[in-house]
Amino acid sequence: MNYNPNFDVDAILEFLRGVNEKYQEGSPEDEAIRIAAVALFYVRETQKLDDYREFFRSFYTPAIDYIKVSRTFTTREEADTWLASGEAREGDRVSIAGQGFRVIPERKEQGLRFLRSPLPEELMKNFPPDSP
Repeated sequence: MNYNPNFDVDAILEFLRGVNEKYQEGSPEDEAIRIAAVALFYVRETQKLDDYREFFRSFYTPAIDYIKVSRTFTTREEADTWLASGEAREGDRVSIAGQGFRVIPERKEQGLRFLRSPLPEELMKNFPPDSP
């Protein structure tokens, strides 16, 4: 599915209004369309449209296109130095010697650590889409 990051909320609401006219008031279809339209209106009115656009993008974007590596390191020592520097943020995705990791909080301690989290490219290489 192609994603249009600049979708026009007013045009979508107008489209939903037109579709809704085809259904009897009080029908399940009428209710579903009204709920969707009001939800979109709410997102706009509460000034959360940018957040919604990002959520929508991530919902329909394949992981291989969505997951972005924030830093790449040749060695684990390099990565550990960066982690200790205070620059790392929880949730950062990094590549260390070609393997993916996520920065997460230490257990029962302050600080951060790496959790092995294969990157989409690794998964595609190890488990191609055509494999059983």
